[in-house]
Amino acid sequence: MTTWLIIGVTVLVSWLAWERPRLLDRLILWPPAIDRWKQWDRLLTHGFVHADWAHLLFNMITLYFFGRMVERWFVPYIGQAGFALFYLSALLVAILPTYLRHRHDPRYRSLGASGAVSAVLFAFILVQPWSLIFVFFVPVPAIVYAVLYIGYSIWMDRHGQDNVNHSAHLWGAGYGVLFTLMMEPRVAGALLARLLNPGLG
Repeated sequence: MTTWLIIGVTVLVSWLAWERPRLLDRLILWPPAIDRWKQWDRLLTHGFVHADWAHLLFNMITLYFFGRMVERWFVPYIGQAGFALFYLSALLVAILPTYLRHRHDPRYRSLGASGAVSAVLFAFILVQPWSLIFVFFVPVPAIVYAVLYIGYSIWMDRHGQDNVNHSAHLWGAGYGVLFTLMMEPRVAGALLARLLNPGLG
């Protein structure tokens, strides 16, 4: 239910922002606006606007497939509101290093839900490490995907020139893992058992 609400709000706000450039300019992460005008809400609102339909669809399809399952696991512990707060806090945690790095750079902008979506995805991987994730229609075990994703994101964060905020992906992924372990520490033991015995699922 909460996953559907997040998707609906994100699609609506992204679409409105494409139709109204001034709205996009107000919601996007532009670090100097936080320092100059104390628009701290940008640390969250950037996650509800996207560059284009491809950017939006990639994030929302990923959230659709994995968010519903993670929500179902989290709700018994923290409720629907707690899952929503997990998602919003993931947006914040994932973007903070970017903000601090670029806080005085008037040319820098960032947008998109990728940091929070990474948090959701890695919470899923922590619980179901041998589930298959389809990468360009090729099935890859989730734990293998996680290793490749982290390695690629680290390399691209240091050397990439593709205008993608790989730092947010990394911090979001780490937050998803940490939040899940703090919520239910027994997940760590279950993960180890599953890694040692793929037949457990």
